[in-house]
Amino acid sequence: MPSNIPQGYTAVTPWIISADTGRLLDFIAEAFGGTELARMTTAEGIVEHAEIRIGDAVVMAFDAPAGTPPQPAFIRLFLPDARVAFARAIQAGATEVTKPTLLAFGDRVARVRDPFGNIWWLQQHIEDVSEEEMGKRGTDPNWSTPMAYVQKSLAEALKG
Repeated sequence: MPSNIPQGYTAVTPWIISADTGRLLDFIAEAFGGTELARMTTAEGIVEHAEIRIGDAVVMAFDAPAGTPPQPAFIRLFLPDARVAFARAIQAGATEVTKPTLLAFGDRVARVRDPFGNIWWLQQHIEDVSEEEMGKRGTDPNWSTPMAYVQKSLAEALKG
């Protein structure tokens, strides 16, 4: 029986409605090593449909129609090294939301806001943490302080 998911796609495919999809695709390629798969434009240069692969997933995008504001996205992206991805994203024009931080559940996370308002949650799995260990870490300030920082940095970024 054929899969209900087309070859090369995953069960969830995010869309980004951007003010400048061409520049967004360039940012994704530079910051996260994305590979552009498709770009369909009108004679006026408006991107009506674009696709870019990051790792094993595809992100789709198009230019916001006239009179419609862009719709920034919040995307979680698993990467081999969150610190490297964070630095590359900053170099590509993103702004810092959350510095790379190792959290109690065993992942390093960082966040950036790209030049188009999208927030990218850059995540790297470092270790498997048992339920018992999670319970211990939950009350340890060495783990609760980083979590408080991560939560606060996102709350501040979402305020604008």
